[in-house]
Amino acid sequence: MKLNIYQKTAITTVIATIVLIFVGGLVRAAGAGLGCPDWPQCFGMWIPPTNVADLPAQYDASLFNPLHTWLEYVNRLVGVLIGLLITATFVLSFRYRKKDPVILITSGLAFVLVLFQGWLGGQVVRSGLSAGMITLHMIMAMIILATLLYATFRAMNSELKITLSPKLRRNLLWISGIILFLTLTQMVLGTQVRESVDVAKNVMEMPREQWVGSLGILYEVHRSFSWLLVIFAAVLLLYQHRNAIEIPKNLKVLGWAIAILIFMQIFIGIGLERLDMPGILQVLHLVSVAILICGELLYMLITGFSGTAEPAPEL
Repeated sequence: MKLNIYQKTAITTVIATIVLIFVGGLVRAAGAGLGCPDWPQCFGMWIPPTNVADLPAQYDASLFNPLHTWLEYVNRLVGVLIGLLITATFVLSFRYRKKDPVILITSGLAFVLVLFQGWLGGQVVRSGLSAGMITLHMIMAMIILATLLYATFRAMNSELKITLSPKLRRNLLWISGIILFLTLTQMVLGTQVRESVDVAKNVMEMPREQWVGSLGILYEVHRSFSWLLVIFAAVLLLYQHRNAIEIPKNLKVLGWAIAILIFMQIFIGIGLERLDMPGILQVLHLVSVAILICGELLYMLITGFSGTAEPAPEL
């Protein structure tokens, strides 16, 4: 498949956004969110210091942790890179303004959202890492990711044509739509659980082995709710198997990938509970749900809209 410059840039931006979610997860898991206590600078400098002797006089040396500072600084640099990529995506989308203006609109929306996300990042730092602000920051990253994915799909729509009967298309949309809804619900529940962990860790100063025990009914709901996802993932695989002849191979592979990611989330969740929430599993839990949501949204888009829009212009 030969990609034009907009498609290449949009795909790169989607991947880079997932990388940003990964780096942001590392920052949170390491407790490095205040590695730079000010914003947009870091300890009053555009390039942060590497040792305490280089700190400006107005900053308390006890606040400085080189690992935390540079981890947060890299997070900000990746955020700037995302901003540049989304700006480029928006500019290049003007080539579609006549053939498919939705691409221009969604690319423009992603551009506006990333500006808001940059401002929101500053508010997270100024709030002293308020749990609610961190959660909003993460949810906004997911919204930007979904917006970019939709714009990318629209630009490649004519190259993703599939043939499905109306009944098969409708049933696949219902099943995949329910899975996406359940995943989004689980993500929101998970952010609330993570806020409770932050309270246990930072406010109540509990030892790590007591974090899970302090979570209460919300965690029980989050854990039990995950079995609904497992059930509907199994339903999707079973339905694909029964209609294997009619469903294109690439769609079946995507369905299997979604199911595997759901099962992976279950095992990671078990690991978080049994191993007292190690940081690496927290990061994997966050990144895998971002990839899972992308996969589910792409499955719905391919099933419902592939080949229905006007062909993309040759650029």
